[in-house]
Amino acid sequence: MITWMQRHKKYLIITMWISTIAFIGAGFVGWGQYSYGDKASAIAKVGDVPISNADLQKSYSRLYAQYAQIFQGNFDEEKAKQFGLQKQAMRQLIDEALMLNLAQYYNLRISDEELLNEITTQSVFQNNGTFDKEIYQKTLKQNHLTTKSYEDDVRKSMLIQKLLSLFAPKALPLEEELLSSALGIEDTIGYKILNADMVEVTLSDEHLKQYWEAHKNEYMTLPQYNTSLVRQERIASNATEGELQTYYKENKHDFKDSEGAIMDFEAARPQVVAALDDKATKKAALKKYIDFKKGKLDPSIAVEHVAVDSSSSLFGQEIFKEITELSIQKPFLKPRKVGDAYVMVKLEKVVEPQVKSFTDAKAAVTAAYKAHKTATLLQELATTTLDNFSAEHTVTTTREKTPDIDGLSPEEATLFVNAVFDKQDKRGFVTLNNEKIALYDILEQKLLNTSITDQEKNVIQLKDALLNQGLIQELESKYPVEMYVKGL
Repeated sequence: MITWMQRHKKYLIITMWISTIAFIGAGFVGWGQYSYGDKASAIAKVGDVPISNADLQKSYSRLYAQYAQIFQGNFDEEKAKQFGLQKQAMRQLIDEALMLNLAQYYNLRISDEELLNEITTQSVFQNNGTFDKEIYQKTLKQNHLTTKSYEDDVRKSMLIQKLLSLFAPKALPLEEELLSSALGIEDTIGYKILNADMVEVTLSDEHLKQYWEAHKNEYMTLPQYNTSLVRQERIASNATEGELQTYYKENKHDFKDSEGAIMDFEAARPQVVAALDDKATKKAALKKYIDFKKGKLDPSIAVEHVAVDSSSSLFGQEIFKEITELSIQKPFLKPRKVGDAYVMVKLEKVVEPQVKSFTDAKAAVTAAYKAHKTATLLQELATTTLDNFSAEHTVTTTREKTPDIDGLSPEEATLFVNAVFDKQDKRGFVTLNNEKIALYDILEQKLLNTSITDQEKNVIQLKDALLNQGLIQELESKYPVEMYVKGL
């Protein structure tokens, strides 16, 4: 799956424009220590369309949710960095802005009626198949979105859909026939796998220090935030029966069973009690926060001094991100819920990243150097042995259906087969990862008698991707891209 995502990164950026609704319910995901000031501030401009920091945050979160779904939850900030998710999010916004410039040029619009129809037909906002305004407002609030910002996002997505519909390609019979023939080619491939066990990497301190010197800026300490912390532990509201009943009636949409049905009062009672306890706790926290901010905190209240960075698990990533947006001029963070309690935070000092010493960075340097050197030596081995290697295995395959291949995982097998079909050489090698290369020799190639039918959808997808890519390139020459923040 990782291989597929990497190979189709550009196509994904195009097809994931229209994903505003997917953001709802996925939860907001920040990117740790990155902060660009005010959420509304422009970080770039494309033609006449500005891009704000808030746009980048939402784009990043949507992409993160998409990847997390594809990887079935096995996706974190480290993988996000590996995939360059922040740059993908920015690229997505630039492409979107280019399209919006063209939509403005054609004077395209999304009417209020079209917008209303789109939103009211989304199942996430419905109750028993009918749009529920209360659910709509609460869902947006839970996802840290205002009605205006969300509706602006939906309107933009719809506008891009309307624009792209003007260029929607059609599949011609000849194109379907050619694609069917191309996918109907069958290769018999002889191959040999080279792996890390076939090369020897010397890990002397001398070599490691040389590598560290050349890459030391890649081994930095994390930005550290020294904070003062005040807690408000959970308190009981001791609500009366009448207060419980009233709260339930006003908020019954919040109390649903595992199938999404609204629970009756008795079934929801424990949750109603917990909600009112939380409300009382938050109220006490707000009073304590005001005293904390004014420097009038009761001396009996404990103030903790805590240093946190992006690897800390004390607050969670969302609260940590808010801490990174504090400043010495505006150092206070209002009460935030952590477990059953609330915390109030004051930023005392920011310790900027520093280059790690060789000793501190040695473990990471060793791993990186070994991976780099292994990949280099494997490439050299593949180059020197290619002409005379003898195949250890053979496989007969088409591009359309990849069989199980000895010595390769399903992902590696797919990458190998696709790469071989893309190459023009009878003999060559495919780099599968830093520790594995497959040498190949095409022993036989033939056109199957049975063609692969129903290629209309595939032809349209291929033409659509090529059209969008060409359109983006053309628009980039027409609408200048101004970046106000480095590193994006």
